[in-house]
Amino acid sequence: MKLVFKVILLLIWMSVIFYFSHQSGEQSSETSLLVLKLFNFFHVDIDSSLGAFLHLMIRKLAHFSEYFILSLLFYNIIRPYTKHKYLYSIIFTCFYAITDEIHQYYIPNRVASFLDVLIDTCGASLAMFFLYLINKLKPKVTSPYQGEDCIQSQKVPS
Repeated sequence: MKLVFKVILLLIWMSVIFYFSHQSGEQSSETSLLVLKLFNFFHVDIDSSLGAFLHLMIRKLAHFSEYFILSLLFYNIIRPYTKHKYLYSIIFTCFYAITDEIHQYYIPNRVASFLDVLIDTCGASLAMFFLYLINKLKPKVTSPYQGEDCIQSQKVPS
């Protein structure tokens, strides 16, 4: 049941990415402009060159974040089944990023971007790097009662 739930979460997230990719160029820009209006609320001039830079950074950060999360969800599914879980998660995410860019190529006023695939893959790679560090730095918790050696080495009171 847990596996089914994890797969459903992954498919929902992939659908969210697909939904955003399926928006036309105008719809996608409107979504980004909503975020920029928040900056305007905080008195950041979005009509300046800083505003254009922020617009670009918001769009690229969205790519990075979407695929950071996608790789974590995929990792969570395959973790118990392979020792190459980090690599497979990055490969899966990169493959989905490539298919996403191909999909965008056929959407009006959108283009396929190799740079976006690289940004997406960097998001996945950073997620896996963090998980690797967390797993290496996390202390190993073992029970003193695991294994036969532990049982044999215990002294039985007389």
